[in-house]
Amino acid sequence: MDLELVKRVGTAAAIKSAKIIRSCLGNITDINKKGAIDLVTEADTRSEKIIIETIRDAFPDHAVLAEESGFNKGDEAFQWIIDPLDGTTNFAHQLNLFSISIAFALNGDVATGVVLNPMTEELFTAVRGNGAQLNGQPITVSQADKVSESLLVTGFPYNLKEIFEPLIERFSSCLIASRGIRRLGSAAIDLCYVACGRFDGFWEQNLKPWDTAAGMLIAKEAGATITDFSNRPFSVEKDELLATNGKIHNEMIKILELKETA
Repeated sequence: MDLELVKRVGTAAAIKSAKIIRSCLGNITDINKKGAIDLVTEADTRSEKIIIETIRDAFPDHAVLAEESGFNKGDEAFQWIIDPLDGTTNFAHQLNLFSISIAFALNGDVATGVVLNPMTEELFTAVRGNGAQLNGQPITVSQADKVSESLLVTGFPYNLKEIFEPLIERFSSCLIASRGIRRLGSAAIDLCYVACGRFDGFWEQNLKPWDTAAGMLIAKEAGATITDFSNRPFSVEKDELLATNGKIHNEMIKILELKETA
């Protein structure tokens, strides 16, 4: 499989999607809810449609897993994983922190990743084994070697009320231990910002494959260490994700460990 061709198709799809999203920003009147705080807009569905059309024009037999339309049948050995608008709540409030996330998995392993912020036009890409790039230039993780000297980022899942106590315990522990914490609202951007050294670590629970697949590969190719909260290997089906520059990973594992209650 020509993974460079796959990356070019994914990039083309993201660029087409970005035009649609920019045209919709500030012009959306119909905002629907998939859950209490889980939004979907016309921009999400139109973006997803043009991405799938672009992929299918190039690879008509490939399978596609997309956030809004679910699984689109095809050869599952060649599967695209798509979030057409990661950060819909930000988009709905006209905050420019959202992204398009497109990954390609070959025989179940993510092999290419594309993440584009339509507003800043920052394009993060990676092909497995070939490093990661921001607008065509190589990127790498930060060199911070202590959490006390690190800027962290996290997100809150849609079911936060169900896991509120452990969520807040981990947040409090990281807040006390670190230089600071940010909450941007797009997991794909969070992972890419770890990849290029803007953040030193990122953790979140209950993410979906389309949230993490592309960003995970980009971060990993930039030198990040990625596991679950127990330091076990991460896969996109897992409920926990910790991505760091590697130097602070073991310290972060200890910080995220929940205290036992009597």
